[in-house]
Amino acid sequence: MGAPVRRVVVIGGGIVGLAVAAELAARGDRVVVLEKEGHWAAHQTGHNSNVVHAGLYYKPGSLKARMSVAGNASMTAFAREHGVPVEVCGKLVVATSDDELPRLHQLAERAEANGVPAKLISADEAREHEPEVAAVAALRVESTGVIDFPAVCAALVGQLIGRGADLRLFSPALGIRTAGGRVQVATPQGVVTADALVNCAGLHSDRVARMAGLRPKATIVPFRGEYFELRPESRDLVRGLIYPVPDPTLPFLGVHLTRMLDGTVHAGPNAVLALRREGYRWRDVSPADVLDVARFPGTWRLARRFARTGAEEVLRSLSRKRFAASLARLVPAVTADDLVPAGAGVRAQAMLPDGSLVDDFLIETGPGQVHVLNAPSPAATCALEIGRHVAGLV
Repeated sequence: MGAPVRRVVVIGGGIVGLAVAAELAARGDRVVVLEKEGHWAAHQTGHNSNVVHAGLYYKPGSLKARMSVAGNASMTAFAREHGVPVEVCGKLVVATSDDELPRLHQLAERAEANGVPAKLISADEAREHEPEVAAVAALRVESTGVIDFPAVCAALVGQLIGRGADLRLFSPALGIRTAGGRVQVATPQGVVTADALVNCAGLHSDRVARMAGLRPKATIVPFRGEYFELRPESRDLVRGLIYPVPDPTLPFLGVHLTRMLDGTVHAGPNAVLALRREGYRWRDVSPADVLDVARFPGTWRLARRFARTGAEEVLRSLSRKRFAASLARLVPAVTADDLVPAGAGVRAQAMLPDGSLVDDFLIETGPGQVHVLNAPSPAATCALEIGRHVAGLV
């Protein structure tokens, strides 16, 4: 006789939750997916830059490094198999001054350590790829691509439907308890009982974990990333993807330029503290969410450490001219007149009480439970790999 069929409830209908659910269903589990919104990929998945990352930034041996390289290949293959638009166009990481060259070379060494196909090139070679770029040297990363992640989610939903999964929209988790070795999740439509629970709730993953009786080591702090796009007449300034050399002392990559599948060119994102977990605009404020952030000691320690950077990010958020100036470091021809607003995303960033940001994916377990507690970028790229990893833990 085979092993008994398990029933697994997955909370969260973004790309990570759907990938986990699809992998579990492929392994023969009966899967229930609970999503609080009325459509899939409603938050982080549907508001990101749609870049298939290569894996060059991450600490060698980390989950992010290993899963990015594998995920770049598996996500691209999945898209091609299921008719999802994807283009492997490569990108440039650009040093705009001589003092950035040591960091560019360190990045090239990290790419090699992670198995990422990347090559240091001269300023002239960089301009062969991007004629308008300002560079003293650059790193050419061939495996980076652009994709339609919401379309990936639609394909995963199709797989789940084909395997008989129970997919429930408008179904937030209102309460979680264990009874008789099984987990029970209260929803507005009734109680879901299962043998195991997987928490992929993104911006609310820490709250779901606490609801389930776990005491997670990290707390989610939301950071909004705002985007502009270039006006149609300015799109020829950018052919592909142009990134700055990241500052290793700062938690985010910096604003960059990305030519999307439809030919539009997105610019951003910046990084400012969101005043609501799903706060896509300055006026989106949740007093409860603000209070949570204010009560968390890590917030104040992070603020002291990056006070100047945080102030600069806020000023850039409020000034299109400042935003354009950041982009002009990469492509000098870009001006404030070239930019039009293009929405925002909110990054669910896990933070420790000492104010440090959790650098790697963070997954914690309890009896019959797996909680994905930190899965910001490049989680969409790595979603199929995360799905396999989490399914193994379940």
